Amino acid sequence: MKPAPFDYVAPRSVEEACAVLAEAGGGATVIAGGQTLVPLLNLRMSQPFILVDITRIEAMKGVRRTDGGIWVGPATRQADALADPTLAEHLPAFTAALRHVGHYQTRNRGTVGGSVALGEPAAEMPATAVALGARIEITSASGTRTVPADEFYLGPYMTVLEPDELVTGIVYPDWAAGHVVLFREVAQRPGDFALVGMVGALELRGGTIARAGLGLFGMGPTPVKARQAEAALVGATLDALDPRAVADLAVADCAPFDDHHASAEYRRTVGRRIVAGTLREALALKEAA
Repeated sequence: MKPAPFDYVAPRSVEEACAVLAEAGGGATVIAGGQTLVPLLNLRMSQPFILVDITRIEAMKGVRRTDGGIWVGPATRQADALADPTLAEHLPAFTAALRHVGHYQTRNRGTVGGSVALGEPAAEMPATAVALGARIEITSASGTRTVPADEFYLGPYMTVLEPDELVTGIVYPDWAAGHVVLFREVAQRPGDFALVGMVGALELRGGTIARAGLGLFGMGPTPVKARQAEAALVGATLDALDPRAVADLAVADCAPFDDHHASAEYRRTVGRRIVAGTLREALALKEAA
């Protein structure tokens, strides 16, 4: 099929993009990489009156250090983010998750912000933003606001974004040097959306966990912040930690569902196993180092 007719606008600034969105009254859709949107347009599952292409807005691209964190432009190509040395050094959990997003070809076109803003429940980037405590910068013609990533998602492909708003930055807070990276996913084929996945980070001080961030994907209608598991991890000593108990708490925060890929019970069972196994392996490697 072919897309329904639409007007196309390629603004050169955030202000211009926001003005178009405001004037469209809900009839505009933003496109960056287009790896999800273009198939939806072709199937006529999305029929905007105006397509707003943000890929020419240089202010929405790149990676830079900020006070206490790293800012990632939403129009930054996933391949560029994957090759960025700042992200590799300071946010290895982000890089680990990004390696599993789609395929080499799609990462050359797909953008970090496109994935985060879409909010696919089984995708790596939304869960990574939630797990690492990212803040989403949102801009409209009337101003800018910032929303914590764990408050950004409301349901499947539903976010707090209003029709006239645009994601203009994602800020990931710093994690201490040498922190423990957690990542694992189970998918039918490499590049597929995960059936179940987890991503996160732990900061250690001596033999005690001082900070924890844990997100799960494919385990509910939105990426899930495993709050109970995080609370159990913080303050726990490595020699007394029970990964299985932490995994039970992580899954307790989830609401998995049945679909044609897997059952809710499968997701609960595999979710427990990968959380417990990943914690056990990551902390054993840290102790050995």
